[in-house]
Amino acid sequence: MEPYKLFDAEYKFACLVWDHEPVNSTDLVKLSQTNLGWKKSTTYTVLRKLCERGILKNEEATVTAIIKKTDAQKYESRTVVDKAFNGSLPQFLTAFLGEKKLSEKEAEELKRIIEEATR
Repeated sequence: MEPYKLFDAEYKFACLVWDHEPVNSTDLVKLSQTNLGWKKSTTYTVLRKLCERGILKNEEATVTAIIKKTDAQKYESRTVVDKAFNGSLPQFLTAFLGEKKLSEKEAEELKRIIEEATR
């Protein structure tokens, strides 16, 4: 499995870690119960799997991320563009924007991002 591939539930769980790290595993169980409706056993099962895959680490009951959230987001974004739009960013943007009108500020930000990416 690719190192950054996270299934939906795993991503939501990883977000709890990213948002609260370093987080005590007992507190993570409570966060998972509140935010995901998970039982303690589910939390520890997913935590163990993500640790085995090198995404998170649990040392002395303190959970931290090995993989950065931005890296996981980049991977997921590329996967969507590759899979659904044959790797075409213009096709993705056309579908994503649809009939939505961009504000002047949003358009300027996108222009800046595109200009930086072409350097």
